[in-house]
Amino acid sequence: MSEPVRILIADDHALAREGVKELVDGCSDFTVIGEACNGKEAVHMTEQLQPDLVLMDISMPEMNGFEATKVIKEKFPWIKVVMMTVSDDVMDWFEALKRGAQGYLLKNLNTEDWVNGLKAFALDEMPMSKEMAYRILQEFKKKETEETPLSAREQEVLQLVAKGLSNKDISKSLFISEHTVKSHLKNILGKLHLENRVQLTSYAYSKGIV
Repeated sequence: MSEPVRILIADDHALAREGVKELVDGCSDFTVIGEACNGKEAVHMTEQLQPDLVLMDISMPEMNGFEATKVIKEKFPWIKVVMMTVSDDVMDWFEALKRGAQGYLLKNLNTEDWVNGLKAFALDEMPMSKEMAYRILQEFKKKETEETPLSAREQEVLQLVAKGLSNKDISKSLFISEHTVKSHLKNILGKLHLENRVQLTSYAYSKGIV
């Protein structure tokens, strides 16, 4: 990262905010530019400060994290939002994605995993434990599989995106150029009315493509 990622922390517990700030400030790749104590304040401070990324607690007074995330992503779709939670409930993960978040970080992760996860989100990647991936897959298996509007090649690209491969790795795997990969991704996002790789991964699991 050439410039530190500017982060806004939103949590209604002062001690929690302080703990997160200490973790973030301990890494030169990030800098904390503000703290909010509820969802409404998070929205207001996002408008004022224009952070690169918002670390958003879920349970907050006045406006919860999911609602605040939806408002922020509608107004500023380029700003990343990562939910912070102590819950590993798959449905919370789904709800976070539905509201536009890049994903979420568990508050009980060790420092190294937490910081590495945050770095991954800042780079538009989606860190996920094998356990969580399995639980998500099981949840999606409960849903009916619908016909996909994607071509066979687009499904291949989508499968590799869902497995966490970069554009460069996808191009090598399919023996096509990175430009072609980007073109496929643009078409896939357009056909599915999605916005990013995180949502593509969610879609891939829901349709049994992975």
